[in-house]
Amino acid sequence: METEPNNRLFRLPFKIPSFQGVRALGVYLSGTLYALGFWVFLDAVLYSKYSNASDVHVTFIDWIPFLCSTLGMIVVNSIEKNRLMQGALNGGSGGGAFGGDLDAHMAWQARTVLFCGFALLAGGLAGSIVVLVIKFLVKDYTSYPTLGMGVNNVLGNLLILGSCVILWVAQTVEDEYSYSLTI
Repeated sequence: METEPNNRLFRLPFKIPSFQGVRALGVYLSGTLYALGFWVFLDAVLYSKYSNASDVHVTFIDWIPFLCSTLGMIVVNSIEKNRLMQGALNGGSGGGAFGGDLDAHMAWQARTVLFCGFALLAGGLAGSIVVLVIKFLVKDYTSYPTLGMGVNNVLGNLLILGSCVILWVAQTVEDEYSYSLTI
């Protein structure tokens, strides 16, 4: 009885995922984190509405950071990623109306919108921390169920920020068969 030579590195079969697999895994992980962030915040809202016995409730002020984070995620992940590097690939030289060519102007616009999206994300997270401090900690609502509404707001916004970053990275990973050639 003759056996084939074993050319494997690991004893158990282990396959390194392709870029497509990593990209799909990143997209699924991002969606899971967003759903978890939404659920954590929604849990605080439902607790405040139906089970909260204290004087503090979730109001529209608590929703503003969550809405900013969600809008920031939509803005950041709506940008076409190849627009960000257009001006840098050809040197950005030219004599257009904006001091450069049209590609450089488009790249500048994409970078500005990207900055605004990340500013909305950061503002949403910072706003939820401010709401936690001013609404719950300064007014000395430090018992867990009441303080948990503010903590859930911060945690939900943090999960949405993580979701956006993972989706951004997953969408910008290049295929092993795509090349960026510049002359």
